[in-house]
Amino acid sequence: MKRLLPILICFGFTSVVCGQSYWQQEAHYQMDIDFDSENHQFDGAQELTFTNHSPDTLNKVFYHLYFNAFQPGSMMDVRSRTILDPDRRVGDRIAKLNEKEVGIQQVLSLQQNGTELNFKHDGTILDVDLARPLLPGDTTVFSMVFKAQVPLQIRRSGRMNKEGIDYSMSQWYPKMCEYDKEGWHTNPYVGREFYGIWGSFEVNITMDAAYTIAATGVLQNAQQIGHGYTTTPPPIDAVSERLTWNFKAENVHDFVWAADPEYTHDIVTNENGPDFHLFYLKGDKTKEWANLGAYMVRTFAYADENFGKYPYPHYSIIQGGDGGMEYPMATLITGNRNLKSLVGVCVHEAMHSWYQGLLATNESLFSWMDEGFTSYASNRIEQQLFPEDWKDAHNSSYKGYKRIADSAYEEPLCTHADHFNTNWAYGTASYSKGVVILDQLSHIVGQNAVDRSLLRYFKEWSYKHPTASDFKRIVEKESGIELDWYFDYFVNTTKTIDYAIEEVAKTENGTNVVLKKGEMPMPIEVEVKLKDGTKLNYYIPTVLMRGEKALDTEVVQLRDWAWTNPYYVISMENEVQDIAAITLHPNNKSIADMERLNDRLLMPEKWNWDKYNLMLNIVSKKKKGKIQKLKKIKK
Repeated sequence: MKRLLPILICFGFTSVVCGQSYWQQEAHYQMDIDFDSENHQFDGAQELTFTNHSPDTLNKVFYHLYFNAFQPGSMMDVRSRTILDPDRRVGDRIAKLNEKEVGIQQVLSLQQNGTELNFKHDGTILDVDLARPLLPGDTTVFSMVFKAQVPLQIRRSGRMNKEGIDYSMSQWYPKMCEYDKEGWHTNPYVGREFYGIWGSFEVNITMDAAYTIAATGVLQNAQQIGHGYTTTPPPIDAVSERLTWNFKAENVHDFVWAADPEYTHDIVTNENGPDFHLFYLKGDKTKEWANLGAYMVRTFAYADENFGKYPYPHYSIIQGGDGGMEYPMATLITGNRNLKSLVGVCVHEAMHSWYQGLLATNESLFSWMDEGFTSYASNRIEQQLFPEDWKDAHNSSYKGYKRIADSAYEEPLCTHADHFNTNWAYGTASYSKGVVILDQLSHIVGQNAVDRSLLRYFKEWSYKHPTASDFKRIVEKESGIELDWYFDYFVNTTKTIDYAIEEVAKTENGTNVVLKKGEMPMPIEVEVKLKDGTKLNYYIPTVLMRGEKALDTEVVQLRDWAWTNPYYVISMENEVQDIAAITLHPNNKSIADMERLNDRLLMPEKWNWDKYNLMLNIVSKKKKGKIQKLKKIKK
């Protein structure tokens, strides 16, 4: 217990920590795995020391049994075959697995402090009745014996992926379900997101000596193992047909490993950050791996400065899996890629170390806080690495969001990840709209406030399970602006932003510019360009903000726009005939205005202003097939 005391103080398992009314559960795994590579099966013994830091008495616990999803007729199989737009990596492949190719996770025995427990397998969930209620603050030890069969690689985990890697071992062990202030999270696995308990892992893996193993954590017996972990070869008397690899990982919530007898293991040292362990099959298709380390050093340097300091001693990039998937201290990626593709996938998965590995939100409920924030960060990093390809870091995310928002398939960000009606809706919400919700904050509170918020968010919520409200409060504190309205609209609804220049009218005292609001309120920036080249800049906060971002000295702040008012009038002293153009949110792409055509009005050179006013009446090409730019309105 003395060893764990610093963790308890720093990372907030209980509400006593740092004076916060926050608690989280604690799980420490010790596992011994005996792996049979001939039959793709293994026997496991697991001892889980679990502490109930909740204020509730627990009479049951639950485990995830992910491998059981890879069986014909499983929920994942049915979901993959019946969803409107199936994942091409899955489709009907699970339904076609034979008995030697399916995944199996079977618990043979389970004890609580030496007492046998009753349990029930229910697909990918193990339902366990406790022998003794677990009171608040109690610690208990669960001792388990289990066996498993590794499925043919279909989604993330499995054997023999499409690039020939023998074993990609993610979601491979019986994993305690998370219990938080919302209760148990026992969602059956259908191929989406993950949520785990903070703690530690000590894992001993025994398998054929020919295999090189890559894993979460730090290898404890490198001298006996060799395989690239040490420059000194193992002693002759340590060489055998089977080896036991001992990995330890502290302050993580999951454990991944991979194994192949032909792995090349390169180590790229990093003076100012973690070392990088690269595991791949050397060949023509992976030649760019030789250049990867330098890009990762630059990636982590930028991330450390802008998003928070990576705390672990190394990071492993492992060829395996089915694309790219993040895990603590490691990622599985397909590796037969050109340089920019290889760097791109590695940057994205590495940034998950911040927003999934350390800021471990419940991805099922807040997938956009993981995938969206990760994509935002990786977009910014790739803009630094490849500036010629990333002139506008987030442009593709805005385009992706607008495409689905203009369709009938968008669903709110608050939809549970498993329950989106289409993969398109899930992917766009989590990735594209997740980027937009974060980047658009710079339009509301300013980029400096966003940057400060991201660093503070990392500092205050690392090693915990933050929610959307926790992040919102950080930004509110850093900016002094109320943001309930913004998150309510953008997370809980599918309402869109569409401001427009409605009318320009000559008045006795100058000119009135009439603006129109769409479904969702936002602060608005307006530029009026005069024919002599002068630019007049205006800023209109929404009343819901109760504040405003820092403005340049030449920007005139106008009165707040009440969200109940569909129109807003800017009264100017300038004569209407002196105006050349009017533009909403000029030079600012950090706003997802759905129809940009009605955001800009070029004024005519000559116009009978005594007889007519001018209205901008734009009809979307997509909806009506035409654009009307100017409309005369008789006085």
